[in-house]
Amino acid sequence: MNQVPEQVPAPPDWVAGCWIVSGPTASGKTEVGLALARMLGAEIISLDSMAVYRGMDIGTAKPSAEQRRSVPHHLLDVLEPDQEASVAWYLEQAAAAVAQIRRRGRVPLFVGGTPLYLVALLRGLATGPAPDPELRRRLQQQARQQGAAALHNELARVDPETAARLHPNDLRRVIRALEFYHASGRPISQVQRHFHQPRAAGEVNAFVLCWPREVLYRRIDQRVQTMLDQGWVQEVERLLASDSLGPTARQAVGYREIADYLQGRLGYEEMVRRIQQRTRRYAKHQLTWFRRLQECIRVPVDEEDSPQEVARRIVQLARASAQSSPG
Repeated sequence: MNQVPEQVPAPPDWVAGCWIVSGPTASGKTEVGLALARMLGAEIISLDSMAVYRGMDIGTAKPSAEQRRSVPHHLLDVLEPDQEASVAWYLEQAAAAVAQIRRRGRVPLFVGGTPLYLVALLRGLATGPAPDPELRRRLQQQARQQGAAALHNELARVDPETAARLHPNDLRRVIRALEFYHASGRPISQVQRHFHQPRAAGEVNAFVLCWPREVLYRRIDQRVQTMLDQGWVQEVERLLASDSLGPTARQAVGYREIADYLQGRLGYEEMVRRIQQRTRRYAKHQLTWFRRLQECIRVPVDEEDSPQEVARRIVQLARASAQSSPG
């Protein structure tokens, strides 16, 4: 078995001074981020693990071409859907984007809701044994034969803390956690204690948009229908026809359900219901992560607020936080 370093990873120092707007899916991050970017003179860095893929536009709710013209965006459409991305890769790309933005005298503003990317920005990235391709293939085959739940149940047996944090359908990270356990003999949660160690107050202006739960779920259901009306099914059909939807990209919420519909395994109404249900579950998963991040300031939002009003509220909260921070 490989020896796994015990040290707690340090938060990336280049993140200090950046701004972050996060929140669950359908919380209005894109519009608020655009409004805030205009106020700050910022450029936006996507904080979304699926928006990095080309051709996955509707299902990942990417900013429109017009929005991207109005404010420069980074880390959108940088990989093909059959390529693999990791948290470590994301941090490298984000660091380069931050350096470019600062050289132009602009402010880096992260906008998105991928929890593991947010944790890595705020608290660093745990390292571990190198991936084991043969073990990974065996686990992937087991998932195909027995279902993703079987692997999640195995993870719950050897590392209940990580299993509680990961959704059963997050197959890539479930497999990575099992790889870690089999390679090191220890749960990956033992080297991820930094998830519970907040960054120093005032280092980063990080905000999470918080909606009443019932309103958020209603927005999710409405947005799923809107995305389908915009041609989401046709988007997935093109990706399947080109055989370019890789295993990581397939984990994006809704893509598997639409593929099942296109291949005759689901009716249309059942497909819609499952996407809405899975999206609500993902939002709940995001909220669980956000609650653990004490360095993130909660921003209450309701249906009467415009993106500009929320952005102004964020600026006010940042000023108040700066005044109350030590030093």
